Amino acid sequence: MGCNTPQMPPEPERPGQRKVFCVKFQREMPGLDEPPFDTELGRRIYENVSEEAWKMWGEHGKMILNEYRLNPANRQDQEILVKHLEDFFFGQGAALPPGYVPPRSKD
Repeated sequence: MGCNTPQMPPEPERPGQRKVFCVKFQREMPGLDEPPFDTELGRRIYENVSEEAWKMWGEHGKMILNEYRLNPANRQDQEILVKHLEDFFFGQGAALPPGYVPPRSKD
């Protein structure tokens, strides 16, 4: 029996979910439900970062914390992490290469 059903939809959508033009993926995608922080950076992320790209940052942020042995409770370490966050989304070369397909999540 040959069935031509797609393996996986591009991204799950909830009815009425807001869309953003994602700076990481360079296309319109479902956005976050609310700003991640109550700051200017949080608003920029809310307006320009997709839900999928935000999940990618979560994994990247863990790697940064571990590699640099940062303590999120330490103010100086928070500033380092925020700098990496800004570079990840808004720094030079922050967009993914054309045709990039994210790895399937393990959850």
